[in-house]
Amino acid sequence: MQYFRLLQRNPDYARLWSAQIISLIGDWFNTIVLGVLVTKYSNGSGLAISLLLLARFLPPLLLSPLAGVLLDHFDRRRLLILSDVTRVFVVLGFLLVDSADRLWLVYLLTVLQFSFSAVFEPGRSALIPSLVRRDDLVPANILGSITWSVSLAIGGALGGLISGAFGASTALILDAATFAISALLLWQIRTVIAHPQGEGKRGMSMHDYIDGLRFARRNPGILAALTVKAGGSVGNIDALMIIYATALFVIGQDGSLSLGIMWCAFGVGAVLGPIVIDRWSSGTVPAMRRLILAGYALISAGWFVLAGAPTLAIAALAIIIKAMGSSVYWTYSSAILQQTVPDAYLGRIFSLDTAGFQFMSVVSIVFTGIALEHFGAGQVREITAASGLFSLLPLLSWLLVLRWLGRQREPATLEAAA
Repeated sequence: MQYFRLLQRNPDYARLWSAQIISLIGDWFNTIVLGVLVTKYSNGSGLAISLLLLARFLPPLLLSPLAGVLLDHFDRRRLLILSDVTRVFVVLGFLLVDSADRLWLVYLLTVLQFSFSAVFEPGRSALIPSLVRRDDLVPANILGSITWSVSLAIGGALGGLISGAFGASTALILDAATFAISALLLWQIRTVIAHPQGEGKRGMSMHDYIDGLRFARRNPGILAALTVKAGGSVGNIDALMIIYATALFVIGQDGSLSLGIMWCAFGVGAVLGPIVIDRWSSGTVPAMRRLILAGYALISAGWFVLAGAPTLAIAALAIIIKAMGSSVYWTYSSAILQQTVPDAYLGRIFSLDTAGFQFMSVVSIVFTGIALEHFGAGQVREITAASGLFSLLPLLSWLLVLRWLGRQREPATLEAAA
């Protein structure tokens, strides 16, 4: 009922939320189809899978400075619509991939798709404070996290089933349709949103991005929050799940159903995380920082359970545990930024936030791909255990950050932060 009331009293946020859930369901169709296609046409190459993941993560990382400045200068709603419309046509291009000779198209089109996606997630996060009341920010972020998770669970299950039953083409056409529906929903947002930078009144430059960096450096709490998503993305679960599904626990055509089950498990865990943990939250920034620590602990536990999983059911349980931790740190780090960053900086700060996540994801993808290529899929359990060991580093580091922040004098309001 809390979330129903949130949507009822914030109708434009309800439209943004509806666009998010429709678009994300299609995204997971895309993820599963392309993972299976690359595995099939590359004969299960770990390097080929890692290159696919790099094609997804590198464009937002490289384009984050431009994306942040654009989001603080222009209508964020229109930028999100443009992102959706362009991705309709890019996703339809994947229909051309029908042999190993055309595998290169998967990488090219993925780069294009995620180049246009570079403004979407930071733009959505930056738009939320303009669409909801301040006391609705934490519930809105929890609902956003739940939405991502439910979309993953539904999209993962349906993506595996539809791809296995009707083929990759049907799943890709449905994915393109979801972007079109998302754009239509975003077009219906009616809230007039002021642009502190003055849209069209002055040109953009690298100075704007540097100004955002300086703002973060002046505010210890914001600077700390910007490290959270990077810390949570140490180790790459995506490539390892593809190997688990297509080599160890194969169900369905080329393992598409088992991969769908594992993505569905991730979605279930990501739903449970903020719902279970939020009962210990008072909604204050210090409380949310402490809960981020719990999220990191769940991530480490999930890695170690997955490393020793003897069956698909235990592997799915491990993924649920890890996903609970991931959704917790993501939800609360976003809410902290929305509560403490002035609107004039939100686009750049959330682009920095996304860039940190993307950078660590790229590093993790590279090392995971090298390990899989060197040791082979037969050593996937050992690689998973090593990822668990590395995940202890952000857990211990955040403990030190909490002690450091306890000694800092921080601005209490958005105006003071500015």
